[in-house]
Amino acid sequence: MHATFNRNVTIVASLLLIAAITQAIYTALYIAEMDVPRQLLWGSEGVLFTILAAYAGAAMVRASEWQVGWSAITAAAVLNVVQVGIGLTLFGPFFEAAEAVPELAPVAGAIVDYSFMVYNAAKVLLALAAVVFGVGHLSAESKALGGVTALVGAVALVSNALSLALGRDFSGELPIAGGSGVLATVLLALCLFTLRKSD
Repeated sequence: MHATFNRNVTIVASLLLIAAITQAIYTALYIAEMDVPRQLLWGSEGVLFTILAAYAGAAMVRASEWQVGWSAITAAAVLNVVQVGIGLTLFGPFFEAAEAVPELAPVAGAIVDYSFMVYNAAKVLLALAAVVFGVGHLSAESKALGGVTALVGAVALVSNALSLALGRDFSGELPIAGGSGVLATVLLALCLFTLRKSD
């Protein structure tokens, strides 16, 4: 394929990998109860996903196959910008207001729930992309990578869809949706790197 398409694929794969790493860092800091630089991490993700939307969209219009996968990555990037924006601009003011006026606590909780709904919707789309590109790789040389990506993508798709439909507490303390979603993103990125080389 044309060099421009290959360049776009490489950029999309790289941005997905960086996004998965930043989410893993945030989760690790949160679990360790350390100070989380939310502005830095979430702000960086906002920039990353904005650029990802442009390059994934460009790849989508040039792709000769797997358009559903490309459109899913593009839409997921846009939703992630929305989700990060909610966290950066609304969490602080609403939680401060809830501390001052306890009756506003349900409203602050609703903002968090809304943010997670957008988060799970974006993860559903990335998981769908992982399934699409994973299945696509089953007929190529990288069958093992394709199979694992499709399988993890299916788990992430179902778990995040359930979180979206039933609420984020459906699995209790088990971080199935988030964990499988991040892993599916990493595997998706690896599939795209392989796609770029094979084409």
